[in-house]
Amino acid sequence: MPETLRQFKASIFQALAHPTRIAIIELLRNGELPVWVILEKLHLEPANGSQHLAVLRAKLIVATRKEGNQVFYSLRDQRLVQVLDIMRAYFEAHLNDAVNLLNEVSAEST
Repeated sequence: MPETLRQFKASIFQALAHPTRIAIIELLRNGELPVWVILEKLHLEPANGSQHLAVLRAKLIVATRKEGNQVFYSLRDQRLVQVLDIMRAYFEAHLNDAVNLLNEVSAEST
């Protein structure tokens, strides 16, 4: 795999490395939203939300559209939602493994 592709992947994962940014992407999975809705739904202060949205814009994860004095955000590519869905499945699989192991350990100690 070319180094350029590895760097690109790493930069996207760096942008996704904050729970608030993942929450923003999950909010946008069903379409564009104005900034005020994103801030309200995630209980973000405007300055904090602006910083997270700036990171997502800089990595070309979200697109913006201005209408009057409102700015709307949307995902540039819905495939990112699939990545997050796969990560959820990965988490659930490992969580199930951990629960099964815990059950085995508990059964052995009784």
